[in-house]
Amino acid sequence: MGRKTVRGAKTLVTGAASGIGRATAVAVAEAGGELVLTDINAAGLAETEELIRARGGVVLASRALDITDYEAVAAFAEAVHAEHPSLDVVMNVAGHSIWGTVENLEHQHWRRMVDVNLMGPIHVIETFVPAMVRAGKGGALVNVSSAAGLIALPWHAAYSAGKYGIRGVSEVLRFDLETHGISVHLVTPGAVNTPLVHSVELVGIDRSEPRVERLAKRFTKHAVPPERVAQAILKGIEHNRFIVYTSPDIRFAYWWARKFALPYELVIRQMSARFNRLLTASRAGS
Repeated sequence: MGRKTVRGAKTLVTGAASGIGRATAVAVAEAGGELVLTDINAAGLAETEELIRARGGVVLASRALDITDYEAVAAFAEAVHAEHPSLDVVMNVAGHSIWGTVENLEHQHWRRMVDVNLMGPIHVIETFVPAMVRAGKGGALVNVSSAAGLIALPWHAAYSAGKYGIRGVSEVLRFDLETHGISVHLVTPGAVNTPLVHSVELVGIDRSEPRVERLAKRFTKHAVPPERVAQAILKGIEHNRFIVYTSPDIRFAYWWARKFALPYELVIRQMSARFNRLLTASRAGS
């Protein structure tokens, strides 16, 4: 069930201005897909569109918008459907990251993480997927979650609120949409070498504290290129994989968490303790 290739597919990619979104849009174009693009960053979106067209790719529509704005997403969907009654593939790639402990996170941080990482994809799903269902041609829905949507990473409570949420949405839609020939794919990246990784907002943390700097360098050292994630997404569609892993460490971590619950909890507790020591050191140095 579901679409096995993006070749000839009218494909929506959100977050297309940079990072995973741009890499995925380019990969879809190179595989013969026709693109509908959006991102909040108008300049970056224009660069992606120009890049794709310079390589001979097809961009059917492009609009800068904030996916947390339902009316803006709905208006874009209406404009797209006026020209193309239904799309074949919808990819929710746009996202944002804020890390912090509960005593440092403010309401605005929680709200932003839920709005961008959960409600934004829901806005896209509710305005684009019903047309796919009515068209009866099948298709694919791709939702980018995170390793933080699979395992309990320290300081990720607000971020995980959205990423676990879109995982839940995806798990239900996986079965709800199967009868319509629409496959659902949940992408769970770990560290990816994108602007998002380098601009993660650390609430209440002094980035200049040496141990925090060392942790950040270790994290980015293991980051995979966004092009690798893009290829994993296309292969996930081709092989009808629900969970799409972008690196073996995340696959192993999730398997280990499910099979060995007590050791998993011990390691997470140790990680949390280490992060708390970093937080204390950061405060002492500020």
